[in-house]
Order: sequence, then C-alpha cells, then structure tokens
Amino acid sequence: MKVFLIAAFACFITTVSFAFEPAPIRLQSPDKKILYEFDIQKGMPGYRVSYQGRKLIDFSIINLVFKEDSIIKGVRLIKSIRLDSSEKYILMTGRSASVNDSFHQISIFLKEIKSPERELIVEVRVFNDGIAFRYRFPKSNGDSLIIKKELSAFNIVGNPKVHALIFGDYHSSHEGFYQHRLLMDLPKDSLMDMPMLFEFSDSIYLAITEAALLNYAGMYLIKTKSGLISDLSPLPSLPEYAVVADLPHESPWRVILISRRPGRFLETNVITDLAPPNRIDDWSWIKPGKTTFPWWNGNVTADTLNAPGNNFVTQQYYIDFCSRNNIEYHSVVEYGLHQWYQDDGISFIPGPNSNVLKPVPGLNMKQVCDYAHSKGVGVRVWVHWKALYPKLDSAFVLFEQWGLSGLMVDFMDRDDQEMVNIQTEILQKAAAHHLHIQFHGAYKPTGLSRTYPNEFTREGALNYEHDKWNPKGVSPDHDLDIAFTRLIAGSTDYHLGGFRAVTTDKFRAQYTRPLVLGTRSHMLAMYVVLENANAMVCDYPEAYEGQSGFEFIKEVPTSWDDTKVLSAAPDQYIVIARRKNNIWWIGGITGNKERTLQIPFDWIGYGTWKLKIYQDDINIPFNPNGILIRSVTINISGPSNNHDPLISDVFKIAMAAGGGFTMKLEK
Repeated sequence: MKVFLIAAFACFITTVSFAFEPAPIRLQSPDKKILYEFDIQKGMPGYRVSYQGRKLIDFSIINLVFKEDSIIKGVRLIKSIRLDSSEKYILMTGRSASVNDSFHQISIFLKEIKSPERELIVEVRVFNDGIAFRYRFPKSNGDSLIIKKELSAFNIVGNPKVHALIFGDYHSSHEGFYQHRLLMDLPKDSLMDMPMLFEFSDSIYLAITEAALLNYAGMYLIKTKSGLISDLSPLPSLPEYAVVADLPHESPWRVILISRRPGRFLETNVITDLAPPNRIDDWSWIKPGKTTFPWWNGNVTADTLNAPGNNFVTQQYYIDFCSRNNIEYHSVVEYGLHQWYQDDGISFIPGPNSNVLKPVPGLNMKQVCDYAHSKGVGVRVWVHWKALYPKLDSAFVLFEQWGLSGLMVDFMDRDDQEMVNIQTEILQKAAAHHLHIQFHGAYKPTGLSRTYPNEFTREGALNYEHDKWNPKGVSPDHDLDIAFTRLIAGSTDYHLGGFRAVTTDKFRAQYTRPLVLGTRSHMLAMYVVLENANAMVCDYPEAYEGQSGFEFIKEVPTSWDDTKVLSAAPDQYIVIARRKNNIWWIGGITGNKERTLQIPFDWIGYGTWKLKIYQDDINIPFNPNGILIRSVTINISGPSNNHDPLISDVFKIAMAAGGGFTMKLEK
C-alpha cells in the first residue's frame, strides 16, 4: 500500500519580477510583524531584520569566499522575483501531523561587478515565526563550485542574554553543557553550535539555526569584533575547503526564528517547512515507537536467567518485557563491552576485521527477529558507522532478510560535507530496505524527517548516558537548556527512563544501574517535553514492572498530531502539551529549584475532561521516586461575557527541586 503526501509544493498566489528594484528591498511576514530588508552598501550585499518595529539585526553582510576570492568585492542587483505561497504537507514524526504554513518569498539575483562576474541568487522566505535565507549557485558560473568559507553575518542589536554551546574544534559529538552569557561576554573566535537562543530585555526571543543541510558543510557561529559570523566545517581530506560540488547547487537555509514566546520555537514547523518534500514514495512501513536500550542499564538481566550474554536467551528476556508492556522495539547492543557483531577493535572503535554481517557466536539474528515478530515486537541494532559504512549495501540487504526494523548509527562526530553526504546516503539506502535510522553522536536535525521520514531522531545533546561516568551527573537544569536550545531544531535523542532518582548529595556515577538526578516525575515528563519518535526505555525490566509511574511510560506515544507550549521561561521551567488522536499529554519540568505552577486549560475546548496526573510527592521525608497519582475531572463551559471559556477547576502543580509532572487528558 502506498501513502501519499498532501501536495507539498508551493502553491503560487502572486509572482512579480522586477528588472530593477531600488534598494533596500523589503519583505514582510504574512502577519506583517517581521520585516526583512535587503540592501547593497558600497557593493556589499546585506540585510536587516525587525520585529514589530524593533530592529533585532542591523545591517549584516552576506559573503562567500570561493576558491579564487570573495564575492564581497562588489555586486550589483540584476532583478528580484517575489511570490506569496505556503508549505502544505503531512509528517510521520514531528510536532504536527498536518502542516500548512504561509510565507512570503523573494529571490534576489546578484552579479559581481568585476571579473569573473559570478552570479548569486539570495533566496529569502519570511514566515510569521521567522525568516530564512539561502544561497543558490546557478549553472552560469561553470561546472563546479568550491567554497572556502561562508561569512554570513548576524549583527544582533543590543546585548541580549545568549544560551550557547561552545566547542574547541569541528570534531565533536555535539554534546556539552550550555553557557549563559550576555552577547558581549561570549568568548571571541570560539565555535558555537546551533541552535542558539537570544533573550532580549524587552521579552523578545530570537534563535538561529539551519535547515535542509544536504550536500553542504554544517554551520557554526563565531563571535568577532563586528558581530556573529557563520563558519563552515572543513572537509577532512581538503581542510582548506568546506564545499565542493557540481553546479547548479544551493546552500542550506540560514534560519532566524523570532517570537515574544520562547515556547513558540518548539511549536513552529518552519524547520521542516524549509526541507525538501518527502522522497520516500511508500512509507506505510514506518512505525514510530519506544525502544529498549540495555547498554544504558549495563545489560542487567534477572538472576534466574540461564547463561545471559549476547545470545538468544538475553534477547528473549527483553523481548518478552516489551511484549508485556507495549514497548514497540527491542535494541540489540553490546554485551560485556563487545559489539553484537564480530569485531577485533578496542572498546567500540572498529578493528581491521570488524564485520557487521557476522553476529558473535551464539547470536542468531534471524532467530531473534522471528521470535520478536511472533510477540509483536520489532528489533533494532546499534552499530558504529565506521563498521557499517564500508558494507552499507550488503548490510542493509542482510538486515532486511533478518527482519530488522532499524538502527542506531553511532559515533558520527562530524558535520563536514563528507559526513553530511554519508548520513544522507544511509537514510536513502535504509529506506529502500524498510529500515528506520537513529543517528547518535551526530549533529542537530535540519528538518530532514520530512524528506526522509525514516529519520526517527538525532542525538546532538549531552544526555543521561553521561550519568554512567560523569561524577556530577546530568542535572534538571541541563534538561531545561536542551528544551530551550537543541529542541528548537527538532527531535532529540535521550537515554530516557532511569527509575533510580536521587538528590544531588546522593548522586554518584555508576556504569551499571545508573542513578539519575531530579525526581521520577521529572523523568516521566521528559517523554512529553522531548520530541523523539524512538524514545528509549533504558532501564532493565525489574526496575520498571510493579513500580509507580511505569504505567505512564507504557501508554505515552512517541509521535504527535499537535503541540502547544503552555508555559515556558528559559532557565526556570517548561510545560508542553502534545496531542495524539483525541488525547492530550502534558509534561512539565522545573530546574534545580522547586516551584508551583498554575496550569491553564482555556486552550483545550469546551466540555468535561478526565485528567490523570502524575506529580512529585513532596511530603516529608522526601523521596525523589515518590509519585502522587490522582484522577480528576474538569469542566470547561461556554464563553463568558469577555469571550473566555469558564473553567470550574484551577490546577496548581507543586514541583520539587528537579521535579516535574505529567497529565493525560481525555474528553
């Protein structure tokens, strides 16, 4: 059976071409709140951005350094083409199942004044939630494109607070703790990962990231004397270059999101709007769902299990657990720090005889998959990308024959053009063999879950795996950092589900049966707060079954039809509501400070609603694993004289330090 998209191509309303248009060229968002202005000053192209009359980005030069030299030496405007349009499509995974976003667009055609008279098209789209621009390189420039640097400037006005992840070099798993500084206090000449969040004093928020990263180098930001400048990850084999491609070609979109609500950045679909339409004709086989990941808990099995190891009996133990508890997938990983496939490498680094086509002795993958399918469970595998990629075609053929559903591909640790193309190839070929992909140790998402719906999630975040070895652990404050930065880009992979919550004074790193900071209710809420179509259930079966709160994990979905951020304040708290069919799921977390929040319900619609609430038990003596579970009803009547709905119950939720809560709402 084939599943077809709603038409995703732009529906043209108006198209106007100008042989000459005096600068500056102005383009507004459909709701007229955002203004983009393009200008050429002394031959240098640049732009400004304003929001509700407030200038946020002053004149910022856009520049590219090609193999020969920079285009900044002087350009002239040839013409511009405008259109009003919309992106209409459906998503298998993401924030909304159905999307219809309007935008205004202008394509600005430039040409160098002097030889070699290269042409450049700057394409700009303005949505109600922000702007995006990209560079298009036409065939008229020759056969090939070589870019040394891209110097897109972002001259932020004023001195906003910045939430940033700073790296020392380009080789990175994109994991780290965020810094919170004023813009002028950021370190100079340091690589800053995206998304970055800017918090202005007059309650305006701005975020910068990129979309549709295909056959190009990943982008960072660097603070210079003149402001923030983009910086591309260099090619490992040709470090003096960042992009080498045939013409015509185009860059990813440079995205600037703007709102007075920071939570809006987690609702908007602008990132997927900018990605190419779905390239998988038949995606009826793609099934989001939760998965085990026994590596996190240390491959714990029951004491009564006969001969545990990377063998059938251990896989059967976890598959039976999945079957009993509505967990869609089991992940086959390492055991005893050795991969499930034959490998003579050290630790997880593949050796010269690494072979993903040959499971370790005693592990029959076809037998495992057949048994799992008889129980209604899918099977996934973890694999190091360097072991997989040399055998990509033969591995995917064999994996499909075994009956695997998907893979975690790990230790990517780069976002240069070569690695970007490797990941795209993995997605394309995996789709041909009905395999979903989870990229670990990888860069941020750029909306390609629309283009390749078999991309379930990406890591690009320091997460609870660090509780196995980091003596300070991963704090609830860090979870908030992820929500207000990394989550802006899209699905975020975490090792969720730790059921041994402790306070800071009792935390210690332990490789087997790790502890987690905060409360168990906080852990439950992360299943809703995070966007992740392949959410992990990382602890071992006996840690869950019979335990308070596990019922929520068994029920919570991993794909959504709608998303609303009900309340949010960076560094403090966030409350997100996500809908699946006719049921709303709400998750709220706080940082390391206790607080009480009033939860609004004026958005949900009239009628009587049943609520099941899981929240921190803050009674003394305090137990971070204690959960209060209660069921209540609320009545939302018709509008009052001021046209607001009337709510018979007002909910205040008290959260412990590092705490959280979840709600399930049914009409």
